[in-house]
Amino acid sequence: MKFKLYILFFLFSASLFAQKVTSSVNTTKNKIGAEFKLTLKTDVDTFSKVKFPEAKYFGSLEVIQSYKTDTIKNGARYELIKKYGLTQFDSGKYVIPKIPVLINGKMTYSDSIKVEVNDVKVDTLKQKMYDIKGITEVDHPLGSWWIYLLILIAIAVSGFFIYKYIKNRQKEPKTEEVVYKSPIEKATTLLQQLERKELWQKGEIKHYYSELTDIARNYIEEEIHIPAMESTTSELINGLRNAAKQKKLKLSNETVENLEKVLKQADLVKFAKGKPLDFEIEEDKKRISNSIVTIHKSIPEVVEVDDELALWNEQQKELARLEKLKKEKRTRIITTIGIVLGMLLLFVLGLIYFKGYDYVKDNVIGNPTKDLVEGQWIYSEYGNPGVRIETPKVLKRVDISKLLSKQTSDEIKDMQTFVYGSLMDNFYIMVNTTNFKKEIPKPDLDKVAEASLKQLESIGATNIIVKTEEFQTQKGVSGRKAYGTLTVVDKEHDKSTKMYYEVLTFGQNNGIQQITLMHEEGDKYGDKLFERILNSVELQTSEQQ
Repeated sequence: MKFKLYILFFLFSASLFAQKVTSSVNTTKNKIGAEFKLTLKTDVDTFSKVKFPEAKYFGSLEVIQSYKTDTIKNGARYELIKKYGLTQFDSGKYVIPKIPVLINGKMTYSDSIKVEVNDVKVDTLKQKMYDIKGITEVDHPLGSWWIYLLILIAIAVSGFFIYKYIKNRQKEPKTEEVVYKSPIEKATTLLQQLERKELWQKGEIKHYYSELTDIARNYIEEEIHIPAMESTTSELINGLRNAAKQKKLKLSNETVENLEKVLKQADLVKFAKGKPLDFEIEEDKKRISNSIVTIHKSIPEVVEVDDELALWNEQQKELARLEKLKKEKRTRIITTIGIVLGMLLLFVLGLIYFKGYDYVKDNVIGNPTKDLVEGQWIYSEYGNPGVRIETPKVLKRVDISKLLSKQTSDEIKDMQTFVYGSLMDNFYIMVNTTNFKKEIPKPDLDKVAEASLKQLESIGATNIIVKTEEFQTQKGVSGRKAYGTLTVVDKEHDKSTKMYYEVLTFGQNNGIQQITLMHEEGDKYGDKLFERILNSVELQTSEQQ
């Protein structure tokens, strides 16, 4: 009996020895901000599974570096060495607490260690003093959102003023243009307005003769249809004589000669600085007035156009005017939109040049997976046996029983599936738990994962590349992980996307728990999603039910 007790005591001692964790630091006293290098050692056999913790703080000390685990083989045993870099930015005495290490599913703790953090002494007599440096701005995307808001407001205001400027440039004059019924009415009215200005009485003789002759020339051009405004005096008189012959106008030589006298007098005033007397100016005004009236009377009467035809012409002119206004408005709008879009494009290109495309995509265009990482996460339990997992969104329950074959459905006692997203999205997660009716031996988890990938292939996944390895939760529940890349084909939009996936599979005595994750390959925020989700996975085993 004593011999058996000795044997039992020896095995118990050996078990304790196998699971012992020793700890040490390179120094117990250090300056503020300096690194304490903590070392954890454990001596285990070759079949043991050891999981060192990953944390941001050990007690009051911050973990600034988690070094790679070193392995030293000593016969049939392994010595595993894990080092951490710790620091503290406030002076005082601290304790590095007992560190938990998971060995073969059981938690083992290291010894606690006291350390001391001292202030840095400054000798102002030996060390030169410098002015306080200015505040350095931290480049943080969320901290500078108001700058982008101000820029967008400035662009919008600029676009508004550009639109108003173009509109004002194209706007019709506010003063309505006077419409005259006939050239003779226009000429007579303008002569009356000229006299009321009293230009020659004020000494503006050149200006007076210029307007006087322009009225006569404009009348002749509109009434007789010869280029009077562009012709010299001699060309105008010759053109008037020829038009009188062709159109059979009853113009006397005296009328033409009187008109010629006034035009020549105007030329002398405008180009030779001539100064006619007051009575001569009065005579010239009468000659122009009489010439215009005489020319009007000499023109044969023309049969007026039918009233309906005239109305139709007016309607066509009004339609043309309205169409012109619409075209000008469209031009203003398109021009303004083009300028604003151009300014936005320059702004985005500038950000790409100085900050990079990833920065623009994450902070200007928008990144769905970044929003998921930075959003509010939910820790919940799904299925039976339960899968406890932290996700950026609540998973919704779906029924996939219709996708199973009749033979498979007959073997399943209960299946629960929870999903967020789809294969076409930037991020996809599915949690599935299955219980079978009959007792089954321990399932081949690699084959289960392979069947799941074939199911993905049947709904659109192609070019699936598979790698497998062992996976262990934080509490030591073991399973298999299949991971790799695949291509999702979107036939509706005729495009394909390369995705990275991970499938975790855990076997129960009479069922399976499975987690499927997928994100676009190369998405750094997708990697962060995976890391946080996988670190949160905990499972309810069959024994816990």
